Amino acid sequence: MPDFEPIYTTTGTESVGRFVARHYALPGPLTCRLMNRGFNDVYLITSATGARYVFRLSHHRARGPADVRTETDFLAHLARCSVPVAAAVETRDGALFVSGEAAEGVRDGVLFHAIEGRSPEVASESDARANGVTLARLHDAAMSYRPEAPLYRLDLEHLLLRPLTRVRQHLRLIDADDGGFLQDIADRTAARIAAMDGLTWTHCHGDCHGFNTRIGPDGMAVFFDFDDGGPGYLAYDLSVFLWAKLSFGRRFHAAWHAFVDGYRSVRPISAADYEAAHAFVVVRHFWLMGEQASRAREWGSENVRWVTQQRDFLEGWEAEQLAGRLL
Repeated sequence: MPDFEPIYTTTGTESVGRFVARHYALPGPLTCRLMNRGFNDVYLITSATGARYVFRLSHHRARGPADVRTETDFLAHLARCSVPVAAAVETRDGALFVSGEAAEGVRDGVLFHAIEGRSPEVASESDARANGVTLARLHDAAMSYRPEAPLYRLDLEHLLLRPLTRVRQHLRLIDADDGGFLQDIADRTAARIAAMDGLTWTHCHGDCHGFNTRIGPDGMAVFFDFDDGGPGYLAYDLSVFLWAKLSFGRRFHAAWHAFVDGYRSVRPISAADYEAAHAFVVVRHFWLMGEQASRAREWGSENVRWVTQQRDFLEGWEAEQLAGRLL
């Protein structure tokens, strides 16, 4: 037995290429390069014909295993409904995902068709509107989708309370503030949302912050990266875009309004869901803090120390956007 056991390994491109060639009927030889490592590891696969694919290896995360079964099944449903998404490629035996043994244990993999197009611009109103249109089309299609046995529900337990626990554990680890103020904000947010009637439940993308998409030549937004999705609050799916435009010092109000206009061009947003989206911005921030804090063992505690510096944003959002709405 080795002296040191890995909690995470970066898989080499050669072995990923061999793995993909073994499980997928792609014309070889294949080339493979690592595109990104973060919450997941992402590789670009190019076949002998020049066709491009993206292979994603899921990480072990604090929330539990990747729900690739529900994710890929939902993507297949969206593709059948003509929603522009990066659908999964079938394996040689007709499955939509695979599993492989890494040093730290089993990791799930999905091969996606690569999306052509450009990355969205952070303040672009036209790109924001395109994102709103595609999310609305996604929610329309979700009305006819019935997941068989999803692993996760995007409720307050999943999005707020468990992340809060992980953040407070991290704060104690680095001898920072005990997070009492975070508990107070989380309690107020949970109570505020619980008091809202008529919130819509749907199948969410879960991470629609505006950059899990490519803008095609026709201006259409094509979505990818559904691994944080699942059944949950529609207001949360809206809030992620709002949060992305106004957190961390950003002030892209016009992009948020363009996103809403794009969404409403396809389907309405109820007054309850629109109001709730502003409260869910706090939930989204807690979710990200919890995800980051849970990776301290892998990334190092200093790399996620920023979670100790969020009091101004959270309390400011409460005071400015919830107590006295400016949007």
